[in-house]
Amino acid sequence: MEKTPTSPRKNLGTIRRKAVDLANFNPVRESRLRDDQLLPLILEPAIEQADLADWVRNNRQQIERKLYQHGGILFRGFGLKTPEDFEQVAGALCQELYAEYGDLPREGVAGKVYTSTPYPNDKAILYHAESSHLHSWPTKINFFCMKAASEGGCTPIVDLRTVYQKLDPRVRNQFEEKGLMYVRNFSAGVDVPWQRFFHTEDKAAVEAECKKAGMGCEWTHDGETLRISQVCQSVTQHPVTGEKTFFNQVQLHHVHCLDPEVRESLLSIFSRKDLPRHVYFGDGSEIEDSVMDHVGEVYEQNAVRFQWQAGDMVSLDNMLVAHARDPFVGERKILVALGDMITDKEVTRINQETANA
Repeated sequence: MEKTPTSPRKNLGTIRRKAVDLANFNPVRESRLRDDQLLPLILEPAIEQADLADWVRNNRQQIERKLYQHGGILFRGFGLKTPEDFEQVAGALCQELYAEYGDLPREGVAGKVYTSTPYPNDKAILYHAESSHLHSWPTKINFFCMKAASEGGCTPIVDLRTVYQKLDPRVRNQFEEKGLMYVRNFSAGVDVPWQRFFHTEDKAAVEAECKKAGMGCEWTHDGETLRISQVCQSVTQHPVTGEKTFFNQVQLHHVHCLDPEVRESLLSIFSRKDLPRHVYFGDGSEIEDSVMDHVGEVYEQNAVRFQWQAGDMVSLDNMLVAHARDPFVGERKILVALGDMITDKEVTRINQETANA
């Protein structure tokens, strides 16, 4: 008996099509530098031509949760090329970018983007949390690599929660209980004149501005030299995660951390109290050089390094992660965008409200 031919249409109808849920499709894939290392989380495109700014804008809360967990995110391979590209992504990640930051030079191309600190290529910039020596700071800091150095030039990062835990308890308690006092002397021929820094020659106006900013102000050497001081936290509690972090710029300001020849030269000219910049415990007592050696060892033992690639963008929670800069050879161009400012008073209020809830 002849078999009736099966209809091709009927055969096709028996094939089940696998549904694709586009709502749950993630155009970004995650990885780490090492399986046992949370910092940084690496995000790369899972599809061609993924629009990073658009994806960040639509997933900002999810990205913030990952920042709290990992401390930092490395966005790699998204085709970012210009300062405008960087500013779009940084602006999508932050509720508001900070446009009045005087410590960094502007890029001059994008409105709220700065170039990284101009500092000799052959010198390292030590670990610090941005603006932690002031009473307000960005909660997020973003870096963008337009051109990687031919040799060196990493931006080492370190989790400040880990630093807090790894410090010798005796040392940690000193920092936590006393805080820090940052001191700056406007010495002729060494620093900019105080008149230029404060944009006035009126000493009373300087005193009023210092008082408003919560800074100490003292005229020394027969009124010729201005000394300002600022007492800040050295340890803080993150307002979202509740974790304690070693949040400061002690290594960046302490004279012992300078290159030996620079340190010896300065100390041959100035007493410690007259140094252009120095940092003490909050009660004005000296931080021993051995303590600074220990702090430096803890930073370096827990630091993470990766080689920059052109187009890389790194976003850090500035209260959870400190950054530095290695010496380098060749041209290097890293841009910076800061966002979501907060004050020490706001941090204290949030933490108190959380504790009382």
